[in-house]
Amino acid sequence: MNYLKITSLVVVLGLGVLVWAAFNSHDDPPVVGDDAPDFTLVSNEGTEVTLSEMQGEWIVLYFYPKNFTSGCTIQARNFQRDMDEYIARGATILGVSVDDVDSHASFCEEESLTFKLLSDTDAAVSTAYGSVRGLSEVKMSARNTFVIDPEGKVAEVFLGVNPTPHSEEVLAALDRLQAS
Repeated sequence: MNYLKITSLVVVLGLGVLVWAAFNSHDDPPVVGDDAPDFTLVSNEGTEVTLSEMQGEWIVLYFYPKNFTSGCTIQARNFQRDMDEYIARGATILGVSVDDVDSHASFCEEESLTFKLLSDTDAAVSTAYGSVRGLSEVKMSARNTFVIDPEGKVAEVFLGVNPTPHSEEVLAALDRLQAS
């Protein structure tokens, strides 16, 4: 190999590593037993939601990449489809993405969602939950879910979830957690 081919190969490999790292780097997510990182975010309704003010409730905190995309729409529709089951278990669903409040409001209206979507435009909460991906100037929330118990502790963690069966997985986890 000549010098130009080796240099080109090194540059391509280096760029590949940088792109991979940018889309796969994040802080470590909280683990079962950790205090759930507290936050205050604005919802699709334009009101502030503070996690610590919801102690006493089971919270399903799910992070997702983007409103109006296929996987995110499936995931939201399935949570909505199963809403009566969540209510029966005393669980509140909160969705988080880096989309703005107006996008969340439009998504909720179009999909008839009755749970709150929270706007994390600076990705600070997504980062605190180890659920951010993307380059430094373009970030998205990763598809992760945290079940938070009434004491504010992380009770279950789902990383890199498949949106189609996910609601059923979360309901099964709530059943297991609430039975113990």
